[in-house]
Amino acid sequence: MRILVSNDDGYNAAGIEALVDALAGLGELTVVAPETNCSGSSNSLTLNRPLSVRQAPNGFHYVNGTPSDCVHIALTGILDFRPDLIVSGINNGANMGDDTLYSGTVAAATEGHLFGIPAMAFSLVQKGWKHLDTAARIARQIVERHLQEPIDGSTLLNVNIPAVPYQVLQGMRVTRLGKRHPSEPVIRSSTPYGDPVYWIGPVGGVSDNATDTDFGATGHNMVSITPLKFDLTHYEQLEKIRSWAEKSCASL
Repeated sequence: MRILVSNDDGYNAAGIEALVDALAGLGELTVVAPETNCSGSSNSLTLNRPLSVRQAPNGFHYVNGTPSDCVHIALTGILDFRPDLIVSGINNGANMGDDTLYSGTVAAATEGHLFGIPAMAFSLVQKGWKHLDTAARIARQIVERHLQEPIDGSTLLNVNIPAVPYQVLQGMRVTRLGKRHPSEPVIRSSTPYGDPVYWIGPVGGVSDNATDTDFGATGHNMVSITPLKFDLTHYEQLEKIRSWAEKSCASL
């Protein structure tokens, strides 16, 4: 089993070190991760400058780019083999509901998924690395389960682990994504010269935390496992939009 490991917090983050330690012995591990924290980078690729790859003393490779850059160039040029599994994390904070669209952690796994490789993203629900050992233990268990019964390349799992002692966990639940309210207003400030600047405001509150959602599961100290897909087609509206488009294009 050859496993490619990445993240969005940077190659020297506690989460990726814990993940690599947890997966030791399960296969051949290769780390290709961002040089710096890239939280919120989503699936962006760097196209306006070249990327460099360096190796840290611990053997981790780091890239001056995004999480998607890391996995993309690993699969298209750095590695001389095709990994059997992509794992991303462990993230410093939750990636649930709408947040998955912005998450660099989920994006790294998604990049592998787009190449047809099974992929998993792991996140610790609360920031600060408290009970990181719990998340690492869960990550190993889920990867071990994949070794026992491999998931196929169309599978992308988003896993969120409550920041509690392992013995406090109430099990695992397969969930759907929940939802948040719109984000809070921007935070206004100014430069020393009086020019206005803006910080992105805090995330909005949770609007859907039903028991079958990721928010609902983790709120009850359960590990949330959400299978994701990235076909953004709104199938329920296809016929409606076809009819609408036909009327607007009748003169063509």
